[in-house]
Amino acid sequence: MSDDISGGLVGPREAFDLLLSGNQRFIDGAPEHPNQDAARRTGTVTAQHPYAVLLGCSDSRLAAEIIFDQGLGDLFVVRTAGHAVGAEVLGSVEYGTSVLGCPLVVVLGHDACGAVAATRAAVENGTTAQGYVRDVIERVTPSVLAARAAGVSGDDGFIDTHVRYTVDLIMERSRELADQVDSGRTAVVGLSYRLAEGSVRPVTSRGLDLPSAPAPATAPGSDSR
Repeated sequence: MSDDISGGLVGPREAFDLLLSGNQRFIDGAPEHPNQDAARRTGTVTAQHPYAVLLGCSDSRLAAEIIFDQGLGDLFVVRTAGHAVGAEVLGSVEYGTSVLGCPLVVVLGHDACGAVAATRAAVENGTTAQGYVRDVIERVTPSVLAARAAGVSGDDGFIDTHVRYTVDLIMERSRELADQVDSGRTAVVGLSYRLAEGSVRPVTSRGLDLPSAPAPATAPGSDSR
């Protein structure tokens, strides 16, 4: 990767390919650790030119710069538990695309997500959470309810539903982002990360032609129409 790559110099497809290439290096155990030296550190003091906004879960196993083998100034990272979306998150995403010029927004979910598991427990068993954790659960609840209504039974199905919901939510709430996608300036991609393998797979996309995830598994006898 060139040390001079910036959001204004690559398009959505190139940015997505850069991420996938970095993830493949991480999977192969051959990371290059680009843009992590003293020259890069001093070169980004006065300005930043990331090429992707990454909205991911705060899970400690989901460190974006590591799993995508990126360095200083490459990614504009926004993380909340369960990639829950509020006004601050939307503002941060818009800052990354509108002010910093990032051509790609990635929503990154993962298997064994504690926020999704806690929300499923709250919905299915009436389990309550303390403090502001309840706010996180409330924000994830629509995804869990949608998955249950579709007869989803497996963990992957719940995670994929939540990734899709988050992508839909930021597109619906941010007119700025939707306009950028419509114009071809920006793309939004939903990915799911597997903790054991270290790999990502596409779940949904807006503005890029990517294969979608297969239909989530449903419980026996359910009607997912």
